[in-house]
Amino acid sequence: MGTTEKYRIVVRRVLMDFLDCVGPSKGECEYQPVFDSEHDRYLVIAIGWVGPERHHDIVIQLDIINGKIWLQCDNTNVVIAHDLERAGVPKHDIVLGFHHPDVRPLTEYAVA
Repeated sequence: MGTTEKYRIVVRRVLMDFLDCVGPSKGECEYQPVFDSEHDRYLVIAIGWVGPERHHDIVIQLDIINGKIWLQCDNTNVVIAHDLERAGVPKHDIVLGFHHPDVRPLTEYAVA
């Protein structure tokens, strides 16, 4: 099994574990997984109603790009990068895409 296929499995498992641990965000809102294995894009979205207002947000977005997992968005109280590490992904294969490229070298993760 190649690295990309391995990371697809890891990403799905990490996101499903996250979904198993959280309940509804608030009101009539729920978390939903959106997995696109063809384009290697994996999201958790929050969708529903908070009182009278419609709520639709990306909670987590992970992409697999050139053999690395790009953490594009992490709007959680947990650190998804740590969950990826615990699942066996080395730091040099995790890119914190939500950080500006100039800031990434200051982290302990990959720059690109």
